[in-house]
Amino acid sequence: MRMAETLIIRPDPADPRLTRRVTGRDHTGAAIEASVTVERPLTLFLNGQEIVTMMTIGDRPEDLALGYLLNQGMLLADDEVIGVDYDDDLAVVIVRTARRTDYEEKLRKKTLTSGCAQGTAFGDLMEGFAEAKLPRAELRTSWLYRLLHRINSLPTLYLEAGAIHGCALCRQDEPLVYMEDVGRHNAVDKIAGWMFRNKEAPGDKIFYTTGRLTSEMVIKTVRMGIPILVSRSGFTAWGVELAREAGVMLIGRCKGKRFVALAGEDRIIFDADLRYVEEESAKHWRKNSAEAERDGA
Repeated sequence: MRMAETLIIRPDPADPRLTRRVTGRDHTGAAIEASVTVERPLTLFLNGQEIVTMMTIGDRPEDLALGYLLNQGMLLADDEVIGVDYDDDLAVVIVRTARRTDYEEKLRKKTLTSGCAQGTAFGDLMEGFAEAKLPRAELRTSWLYRLLHRINSLPTLYLEAGAIHGCALCRQDEPLVYMEDVGRHNAVDKIAGWMFRNKEAPGDKIFYTTGRLTSEMVIKTVRMGIPILVSRSGFTAWGVELAREAGVMLIGRCKGKRFVALAGEDRIIFDADLRYVEEESAKHWRKNSAEAERDGA
């Protein structure tokens, strides 16, 4: 199968570390057993300095650590990382760089973001934003519809247990890497970290998220160097403004054959015949999960 060959990292809903079975009762009083997503703390250190404790599902801690530091501007694209050590028992990940670092002042300047699980950004949110140069990438609607169908065809932790966000790094109509976490910012950071470790070029990529298209999402996409940002959710006004300023193509409310583009729409090539584009199955609507689908939601 073509997607199996191109998808480098995919969700593993069967991983017993990521969900837990719990019992309870439904609205009729009947006894039920349901899968719930696990979250656990992960404390990040950079060269011996404690940076932050994050709530995460616990998979791919090294990618999460690197991506978080990159998107906070604490790790530079040309930094030499000499070690990333993770201790599962202590729930600690330590990133070591050849460059000496001291972010005491930056850590004092916090911004509480709109991310799920209350994301926190340190320092100046807009640091380096104005200088970013993104390619004027085009997007064919035929790619977009095939891409959405392939992402929706993936077995995901969301469909198994819900209460989670997903992000995908894509090229044309193919998802390459798909990550999930309890907060969309964590899922974004995991992909940023993976791209850093694998020296993945961003200029020909599309970034897909299940989360809202907020200022934070646009800023992180720009920092990753990706020119197209796609979501099945809606927009914020500042997110749209920043996307237009940076030259990011911003497409939201993607469900079935419907979407709305509020930035970079002049670079969309409308080559798909909508008569042959299928509507989205209800099981992929957000706020649905395996339990919700069985209950007829």
